[in-house]
Amino acid sequence: MKPVLSFALILALLCPLAPAQKPAWRQATDAELASLLPARAPVEREHIETEMRTASGIVNAHGRSIAGVVLLTAGYSAEGKYSHYLIVQARVRIGGIALKPGEYVFGWTRARATDALSVHFNEAATGALVGTTDAHRLTGSSRVESLHIWPPGDKALIQIGRFGIPYEVADE
Repeated sequence: MKPVLSFALILALLCPLAPAQKPAWRQATDAELASLLPARAPVEREHIETEMRTASGIVNAHGRSIAGVVLLTAGYSAEGKYSHYLIVQARVRIGGIALKPGEYVFGWTRARATDALSVHFNEAATGALVGTTDAHRLTGSSRVESLHIWPPGDKALIQIGRFGIPYEVADE
């Protein structure tokens, strides 16, 4: 067998043994967010309007997304309880809270005696509490945003106003 052909055969046999790369996450486009997030989010027994211009999210090479949007809760029973709607299509840990694929809502209160927000995540369909974590004030000259989900390669941060919660996406 010729040396070049032998090398090619060995290389072809070893390629499946190479570790698979993690799918890269990128910022979702406006069109992707519009197709994923509802105009009226199902929250407990209501369908609450969303403010699509505040939508933010990330998507990976497999088409899985993590995206959120601000809820317009005035006049709904969710007023004061929730401020944002979140769709998760990949396992993620946000500030220590493990979320499996599904639909969630979250809200926040100002944490006393600290410069942080206490953020509570709930299942959207039932309102059941999933967990609570802190969002800390971002240092530097970060732009204030209603919601911004940064891709893991950039910051791995969910930004709410001037505050941020770190997150990790689970390997697939």
